[in-house]
Amino acid sequence: MDNFLEKYNEMLLDVSKPSRYTGGEYNTPNMNKPHTLDMCICFPDVYEVGMSNIGVSILYNMLNEEEDIVCERCYAPWVDLGDKLKGNLPLLSIETKKPLKNFDIVSFSLGFELLYTNVLYMLDLAEIPFYSKDRGENMPIILAGGSCSINPAPFEDFVDIISIGEGEDCLREFGHLVAEGKKQGLSKWKILEKAQSITGMYVPRLHKKGEKVKKAVVSDINKSYYPSKPLVPNIEIVHDRVALELYRGCASGCRFCQACFIYRPIREKMKDVAIKQAINLLENTGYNELSLSSLSTGDYSFLMELLPDLSKYCKENHITLSLPSLRLNSYDNVISSVCRKSSLTFAPEAGTQRLRDVINKNITIDDINNSIGSAFEQGYDSVKLYFMIGLPTETYEDLDGIIEICNHLKDLYYSIRKNRKLRITLSTAVFIPKPYTPFQFTEQISLEEMRNRQEYLYQGLSKIKGVDYHYHESKSSLVEAVLARGDKKLSKAIELAYLKGCRFDSWSEHFNFDAWIEAFNEAGIKVEDYTRAFSTTEELPWDFIDAGVTKQYLIKEYEKALEGKTTKNCRNGCNGCGVTSLGRCTI
Repeated sequence: MDNFLEKYNEMLLDVSKPSRYTGGEYNTPNMNKPHTLDMCICFPDVYEVGMSNIGVSILYNMLNEEEDIVCERCYAPWVDLGDKLKGNLPLLSIETKKPLKNFDIVSFSLGFELLYTNVLYMLDLAEIPFYSKDRGENMPIILAGGSCSINPAPFEDFVDIISIGEGEDCLREFGHLVAEGKKQGLSKWKILEKAQSITGMYVPRLHKKGEKVKKAVVSDINKSYYPSKPLVPNIEIVHDRVALELYRGCASGCRFCQACFIYRPIREKMKDVAIKQAINLLENTGYNELSLSSLSTGDYSFLMELLPDLSKYCKENHITLSLPSLRLNSYDNVISSVCRKSSLTFAPEAGTQRLRDVINKNITIDDINNSIGSAFEQGYDSVKLYFMIGLPTETYEDLDGIIEICNHLKDLYYSIRKNRKLRITLSTAVFIPKPYTPFQFTEQISLEEMRNRQEYLYQGLSKIKGVDYHYHESKSSLVEAVLARGDKKLSKAIELAYLKGCRFDSWSEHFNFDAWIEAFNEAGIKVEDYTRAFSTTEELPWDFIDAGVTKQYLIKEYEKALEGKTTKNCRNGCNGCGVTSLGRCTI
């Protein structure tokens, strides 16, 4: 073992950022306590990304506070270390440098479809067979969870069990089930049979056609686990601050947004709970920045009660308070007064009122004027704007609307701040029809059309001084759409893509479109079968998942979108989406 670790440490001397792999972070739980179950949570991206993930932080700390369970971590090693490990040493955990293949459970957090090849990358380095059918009793149980589990079909052949929905309750219960089964000498498959009774747990090889798998939901977010002593990273990470989750779900009902529908019901923390958690996070980590995190922070019911107390504490302790994810119609002078006078970010999503009604964005030009105008008056001179291209029913007139908004904001800014220059950073992403949204039925525009619309915007925006335009890569958006809407046939394509060298697909410098197209072709996958429009009557690969929101409601919303009709915010009355079958909304 000493020679084993010595060889590993020698490798770390010759890679970029060895601190990604050393462990020993402040607040690391006790890994030496008596226990039965060894679990490793894997995040299939680099340390800096994985350490910024709130969900992983919650589950990691929660499991380590359970008796009889020790939970370690592993992140996808960057290519330099990965190449050194291949064929020489197996992939190791961060905390105790234990080979992943020696754990009882190895869990993958999947929040983005372009991470799928990295799961195979990590299994390959860990010397664990890719497919569940090829792994015997001597191999760990491979578990997956995260938002991608809402359509598990493309990756389900690679894992033994999938956590659908929120993991706090079901993973705790599953961990104890495995620990008890281990004591009793039960086989892996006997344990998995028992696990099917846990709400939210889906065992693909034991699932019977026609059975529904109900999403797991935390019923009371005020009493659910939230870490008070999260890990403090060894190096700067993507979101290098502590984050406080204020509520789950979203009441806006934007028809393109998967998170809005799969994280329902909406459950809010009470003000006192939120303040206590915020202070614990800050005092136990030493961070000097606190981010209030939710899908739409400005819609939190108790925000105006929370901010005075929290901003007072932050000011007294020299802590920066940031509020991301502000909707244009939820911005307020009180909110702006506690934010840093840097750049504000807003997401109009579409350039015209017609298209904003189609997607149910429920903001108007008056909201844009009032919110951004208020920001200008508060001293902001930099604005980031996010839009989508390729939305259902979009025309080039809608793209002209994006250009017109930029011109309008420059005029608005000059009318308020005559002697300053406005900086606008505008980004566009390509619309991807995601499962469990009203737009799951719509097609994705072609690769050629993506490029045409990006070029059209580039030419129009380049004529406006002070506008910096960025757009998301069209080729990766195409692959993401295929994986998001995929069925079980995609597993072979994912394997072939990895074997052709695909890894870190979410990193532009590593994304290999040609390899993906080759993999699709060799697996018999026609891209157009997955980017086409779906009929509202056909069976979709994810229909067996009960996510609360009914398919009938999604169809109704889709039909309203095509008619240009909006649906009111859930905070103004229940729209009958069906999610109350899983729990009560607390707004």
